[in-house]
Amino acid sequence: MTLTELRYLVNLDKERHFGRAAERSFVSQPTLSVALKKLEDELGVALFERNRGEARPTPVGVRIIEQAKRVLGEARRIEDLAREGHDELVGPLRFGAIYTVGPYLLPNLVPVLRETVPQMPLMIEENFTARLLEQLRDNELDVICVALPVDLNGLCAWPVYDEDFVVLVPPEHHWADTGAIAARQLAGEKLLLLGPGHCFREQVIEACPKCVDPDRDGPQPQSGSSLETIRHMVVGGLGITVLPQSSVENRPDERSRLLAKPFVPPGPHRRIALVWRKTFPRRQAITQLRDAILACGMKGVRLLPDAAPPLD
Repeated sequence: MTLTELRYLVNLDKERHFGRAAERSFVSQPTLSVALKKLEDELGVALFERNRGEARPTPVGVRIIEQAKRVLGEARRIEDLAREGHDELVGPLRFGAIYTVGPYLLPNLVPVLRETVPQMPLMIEENFTARLLEQLRDNELDVICVALPVDLNGLCAWPVYDEDFVVLVPPEHHWADTGAIAARQLAGEKLLLLGPGHCFREQVIEACPKCVDPDRDGPQPQSGSSLETIRHMVVGGLGITVLPQSSVENRPDERSRLLAKPFVPPGPHRRIALVWRKTFPRRQAITQLRDAILACGMKGVRLLPDAAPPLD
């Protein structure tokens, strides 16, 4: 049994498909299949059920996969400990960001990091908050950028910036000449939101619970897969939407002529923070990353340079 085989095992559990698991593992599908068959033969149990291209873990496979995750996490911890004797700003930093932050932060952030810490490139993952937290706890990522609050058991969080939400409407909308929008008014509009699983969707619904009828007899927002997709839907006349202000002010080419309207104070907003494991040893890398975000010139946010660093 090898760490490589355990990584294949965990990747197959994540993808539930041999081809995609092989791509995730950077090997050919036959290589991954042979390695996992060898592992099953060695353990004397079936770890996955194969059915029409789909792979699902068996009951004993579920338990072994969970143990494999712990073993891999401890192996990465050894690598982290080894780095403590080296320059913390040398070597890749595995960075995750939620979908509603990454596209608007990274174009500003990456050039600053390349200039200030050229030997610390970012290895970037965009995903849902829940998935990023899982990857962080499994030591697949070093630090993530998410909206608070999140479960911080075993983790540290360092706030970076706050940002308001804005209402995006087409120029012919009846709110075009309105100064500010009350959150409750959203319930009377054709509202476009991200699909389930996005924390930003839940934050918008929290600001205006009546925009969704839990009994499904009343208004139900239409869903889009990304903020940019929703923006195109607004341009196409399908409705209006709510976006974080950074997604409006950090786009390199805005040709849609859409109008961004503020909310009547106190409007909905969110706090974005860096989150990492308490055991992660490269604290200078975290500080450098946060300093780069503060210095990268991101628009539409209120930076928090005086936020106190977390205590272990």
